[in-house]
Amino acid sequence: MAVNTPKTVAEPVVLEGEHSASAIRWAMLAEFWYYFRQNRGAVVGAAVFTIILLVAIFAPLIAPHDPITQVRGAFLKPPVWQAGGSWEYILGTDPVGRDILSRLIYGARFSLFVGLVVVTISVSVGVVVGLIAGYFRGPLDTFIMRLMDIILAFPSLLLALVLVAILGPGLLNAMIAIALVLQPHFVRLTRAAVMAEKNKDYVMAAKVAGASRMRLMFRTILPNCTAPLIVQGTLSFSNAILDAAALGFLGMGAQPPTPEWGTMLAEAREFVMRAWWVVTFPGLAILITVLAINLMGDGLRDALDPKLKRS
Repeated sequence: MAVNTPKTVAEPVVLEGEHSASAIRWAMLAEFWYYFRQNRGAVVGAAVFTIILLVAIFAPLIAPHDPITQVRGAFLKPPVWQAGGSWEYILGTDPVGRDILSRLIYGARFSLFVGLVVVTISVSVGVVVGLIAGYFRGPLDTFIMRLMDIILAFPSLLLALVLVAILGPGLLNAMIAIALVLQPHFVRLTRAAVMAEKNKDYVMAAKVAGASRMRLMFRTILPNCTAPLIVQGTLSFSNAILDAAALGFLGMGAQPPTPEWGTMLAEAREFVMRAWWVVTFPGLAILITVLAINLMGDGLRDALDPKLKRS
């Protein structure tokens, strides 16, 4: 008599593994959002930053006028709510008849672009140098850290100003100078994180398994050092915007007629007493943007650092 043996069905191990990994990612994302939203200021900062980002992206569609077009007969027009103001120029005009609102909107593009480029350069170079210093140690580590100490010994804005004076005025040179000034923070942070992770069991297991040095550094150790780097990157983003505005104000950053907030402040210095709006609105734009990014960075620190997570 034939016996019917039950057929064994192959378990979808790969699919289950994929679903498990996806579930873990969603759980980590949910945990991050839970701790991030506990900080009300961080949520407000993220919302404001999102609005500024959208304004920068869609500037050509939002701006009512060309930011560099000068209109004769519209010099120093006040905002719409003051006597002599009009809805054509809601926030007024500058000393040469350019619409301030349009220049502020396009200025968001330059400020966010500066922050993005500076943080990208600083993180890319700083993480690699910090990995090398923290992993290999020895004389190479000593040389790198003493070089970083020398850079940190100078006031950041003064050093950036000297570098721009050497390279020449301009937005590109200003971004390079600011990136070099901010780089030591990423080097030191990466080095400290690598030194803390290098001797842990999972790194030793990967080393015993035959992983190469490059794989140990970039695939095994670095992913576990990203949380503090993300927080530092957020704070450096706001510092880059401030330094770029300061260089623009001193005439060493973006050059006229570029609608950059620091340059707008520099062009309006002579008219502070008789036309308050030409200075106030660019200053408020810098203040609001930097404050929003700093609040968002504070929330990221709470959400990503286990020691600071709120119960």
